[in-house]
Amino acid sequence: MTVTITSVDVHDVRFPTAAAGDGSDAINKGDYSATYVELTTDAGVTGAGFTFTNGRGNEITCAAVRALAHHVRGRTVEEITAEPVAFWRSLSADVQLRWLGPEKGVIHMATGALVNAVWDLRAKLAGKPMWRFLAEAPTEELVASIDFHHITDALTPDEAAAILDKGLDGAADRLAVLERDGFPSYTTSVGWLGYPDDKVRALTREAYAQGWRAMKMKVGGPLDDDVRRATIIREEIGPDALLMMDANQVWDVDEAIGNMAALAGADPYWIEEPTHADDILGHARIAKAVTELTGGRCRVATGEVAANRVIFKQLLQAEAIGVMQIDACRVGGVNEVLAEIVMAAKFGVPICPHAGGVGLCEYVQHLAIFDYLRVGTSLDGRMVEYVDHLHEHFVDPVRTREGRYLLPTSPGYSATMKPASIAEFRFPDGPAWR
Repeated sequence: MTVTITSVDVHDVRFPTAAAGDGSDAINKGDYSATYVELTTDAGVTGAGFTFTNGRGNEITCAAVRALAHHVRGRTVEEITAEPVAFWRSLSADVQLRWLGPEKGVIHMATGALVNAVWDLRAKLAGKPMWRFLAEAPTEELVASIDFHHITDALTPDEAAAILDKGLDGAADRLAVLERDGFPSYTTSVGWLGYPDDKVRALTREAYAQGWRAMKMKVGGPLDDDVRRATIIREEIGPDALLMMDANQVWDVDEAIGNMAALAGADPYWIEEPTHADDILGHARIAKAVTELTGGRCRVATGEVAANRVIFKQLLQAEAIGVMQIDACRVGGVNEVLAEIVMAAKFGVPICPHAGGVGLCEYVQHLAIFDYLRVGTSLDGRMVEYVDHLHEHFVDPVRTREGRYLLPTSPGYSATMKPASIAEFRFPDGPAWR
């Protein structure tokens, strides 16, 4: 049966999170928002996708989706599947709109929302959750979905195929591990920069009691405050649990190195986004310095705002990161994420996806599970971020148990929002914003 995408609908959905300090860090203090896309089909199945934003400006991403929608509307799923890279390039390399990127920023995020909606539709039509849809796909189909343009000096199609073929060995055993134990996770809900000390302590204690043994705090305020808050969290979680730190790009390179010397006493597992996201050589310098400072116990992590596969390629080639944090919708959707996951495997760097926000936990659980089942083949160093916000607005929300994600079972990418939530929080006319 041929399935045609008959319409593309875009919703500006925003949640008032700024008032409580939820999501606050050294740079970002906004209202968690989503440019939410619905693809209606003549088969009665709707594909859902979104890109995450931080409040004001969400209307710009919505406009970018509308500007790209003609590349999707009227296409058949079979046509898209037959030439996935050609379809992806119709969005990421639109002959006029690409100038506004290229392959970065609002245009690329809008591309991601549309591309993810198509993959959600494909998984729903197949009756499989996205992780299974990807993990069970033939190697040649996965390789054919990757745009290798500009990355063949780091990863060739033949190398990608070899990695994906090797990942088939033992996949059933790895799946049994996830079905029994779930997927390792860490929580960021304890350490937002806008939370007072007593709230940080209480949330950390509560999270530890719930089974979390890896937690992340925001840094980048006054250094004395960062050290004090790190001390509080370390006191509550003990010496064996993992403590990650996230500077959200606020430091200069030398400042990052100096500040990590002061914070090293809290035994951080990683420092995330220690400087500007595009500063590849700066990240490399910091990575070398923190390795020396901590005897290799701390590493550099980044990726949530890495614009595209080419940035990730350089981070890996420069040995600038010890952890890759892919984002499901900052880049151009599943096709580009596949390239990044396989590149990380070639360079031996574990993936710990960026989550939180609106629906990012729902998205990236599928990507992390696919990575473990079909690409990385080891849980060593692999975790998925978890933030306990806004899951109630999704039809198929994440489920956790004792600090681990449980496998999604519903068909699709877990991206479908509840109609009532869209109506309530639609900007600017939803009741929440009147």
